[in-house]
Amino acid sequence: MRVLTNLKSLAFDRQMSEIEYDYVLFIDEAGDDGLKKVMPIDKDGSSEWLVLSGLLVRAEDEGRCREWLDSIRTDIDALQSGVLHFRKLSPSKKIRAAEMLSELPVRCFTVCSNKKNMRGYNNPRAAQAGSKQWFYNWVVRVLMERATTFCLNNSMRRFGRPGKMKVLFSSRGGHSYGQTKAYWEKLRVGGRPLLDRRQIRFEVLSYRLVDYVPHYLHAGLQLADLSASAFYQAVDTNSTKWAIDYAKMLTPIVARANGSFTDMGIVLQPHWIDSGLNSEQKLIFQHFGYKFYNK
Repeated sequence: MRVLTNLKSLAFDRQMSEIEYDYVLFIDEAGDDGLKKVMPIDKDGSSEWLVLSGLLVRAEDEGRCREWLDSIRTDIDALQSGVLHFRKLSPSKKIRAAEMLSELPVRCFTVCSNKKNMRGYNNPRAAQAGSKQWFYNWVVRVLMERATTFCLNNSMRRFGRPGKMKVLFSSRGGHSYGQTKAYWEKLRVGGRPLLDRRQIRFEVLSYRLVDYVPHYLHAGLQLADLSASAFYQAVDTNSTKWAIDYAKMLTPIVARANGSFTDMGIVLQPHWIDSGLNSEQKLIFQHFGYKFYNK
């Protein structure tokens, strides 16, 4: 199985390498985007949180992702399967895997969306436009606004020009990634309000460089899973596996803007700071600089 997986990965890499790019953003998720029923309000509801993580790697390091992943798997003795799943590891192996990821030359962007306030909400305008996954698309947009801004600023310093970024999603059943790109195109053509300080920087994007593949096809997606799962476990206080240590371990690679993690490398949605989260859920955000005030 591992040989077959590596052969498929090599074939995919050769296909994508025909287009020049400077960065690669690997995107994985934890939780789901269901809104009809939401835990813990509804015992049989969808997950309270949707967490998206993007791991940004320089193009020259993309080929090293397999080496990095194999090094982690060997170190923690997780060689039984050809694919690494963070959530299935023991606590000690999770700590070590997060520690090793934190030492790599990558940058991490994570959006944590708490869905309790969205329970039962629908978006008629988005539905009329044919988007059945408007909420997922919106959370992806929040992630892409931060990652593309970081990429643009970094490439202007490195090259004196906007760099190009390849984007790979870890594909999940039930999502139409064509709808996601269509949503981006509406944003690109329609523009954004002048007073909106966040926007996707389309200077660094090319739709030909956006793809959606099973996570076993690229080691970079499995590395992104480490980040998404670590942050999901840090906010999912309903689980017996709740722990913030794994996400805290990733601090060295979480992206910053003007020295701050908040609203760049780590984004909490809803964005207003109130008492909607319990004290345990607040811990990981406080670690990254968020401040909470009771109303």
